[in-house]
Amino acid sequence: MRLLEVKNDKRLAKEFIQLPVRLYKNDKNWIRPIDKEVAAVFDPNENPYFNHGKCIRWILQDDAGKTIGRVAAFVNTQTSDKGNKQATGGMGFFECIDNQGVAFKLFDACKEWNQAQGMEAMDGPINFGNREKFWGLLTEGYIPQNYGMNYHFPYYKPFFEAYGFKDYFQQYTFGRIIGTQADFPARLVKLADRIIPQKEYTFKPLVKKHLDKYTDDLREIYNQAWANHSGVDKMDKERARATVAQMKPILEEELVWFGYHNDRPIGMFVMVPEVNHIFKYVNGKLNLLGKLKFLYYKNRGVCDTALGLVFGVVPDFQGKGVETALAVSWGRCTGWLPHYKYKNLELNWIGDFNTTMVKMCRLFGFKIIKTHTTYRLLFDKNAVFEKAPVMK
Repeated sequence: MRLLEVKNDKRLAKEFIQLPVRLYKNDKNWIRPIDKEVAAVFDPNENPYFNHGKCIRWILQDDAGKTIGRVAAFVNTQTSDKGNKQATGGMGFFECIDNQGVAFKLFDACKEWNQAQGMEAMDGPINFGNREKFWGLLTEGYIPQNYGMNYHFPYYKPFFEAYGFKDYFQQYTFGRIIGTQADFPARLVKLADRIIPQKEYTFKPLVKKHLDKYTDDLREIYNQAWANHSGVDKMDKERARATVAQMKPILEEELVWFGYHNDRPIGMFVMVPEVNHIFKYVNGKLNLLGKLKFLYYKNRGVCDTALGLVFGVVPDFQGKGVETALAVSWGRCTGWLPHYKYKNLELNWIGDFNTTMVKMCRLFGFKIIKTHTTYRLLFDKNAVFEKAPVMK
């Protein structure tokens, strides 16, 4: 076997993209990610994480020159020591044939590279970027993946665990039908009705012509609600604007709601159409033809599912009914209207460490439909392994 580093070699870069296409060609559940989005992760001109980190990627070929595996390794200096007892790097974009020796060869490369960077552990499979994309190994629910999420073969899980990776945290994808107010827990509706009429509270949808203002509100809420957790770095203005700019083509005003207390942004519910229902028709290509296909299938209404990307409230307003008021406000103004075009709602992954949100999802009638696992490998086998701390 030969391990080849993908640098500026266009042929190897193409192989990195094409390997999963060949591996999953007979799997009807796999939806090909957009090629440009995968390539952008490894482009310093596209990925701002190169400003505070580094990465490397490889393909693995057999003796006949056939590509049988791929993987990437990376270090993010902003999070490698944040909340970790061991300096922790990462690995991801793992794909390989059903052969443990091949998998271990790829794992070895990532481990050795991370050790050379001074790391004492690595998480995987994760992304050299935000947690919102390409994060975790699919371990339950082998059904079509949501946009930005990984799909994997079931045989990957024993490879990771046999090598010594341990479950650092579980990532749950919750789903439910949207239905009507009658399908929503009555006691939660009553709770929302105690909050919504109070004049100091306001719940309203996004207005695109004031997108800069809502982008700032999003960043403020995110940094208070999530950025203090280990492994999550703060969102600066540049990243916030880049994130919203990327979502802008599919943003629908009625799917993005904010909550305010005396005009202070305190909560948000950010949803988008589940575009993987459409992307499965473009085969990873968003060139002119791919964009035309996207518009054609979008206009045909093939997408009947909304994807909740972010749902959260700043710490000092959690547990006061704001979450419920956000959900009910959206339902009454949008989701529960007769003949609403979206029939189902799925939520972007929620970690098992976020016990408050997990409990809330269950209260709201959601069920787990997919599980991804973020694994951690401690390089010192005598070190004590600890799961991700519970979010407070």
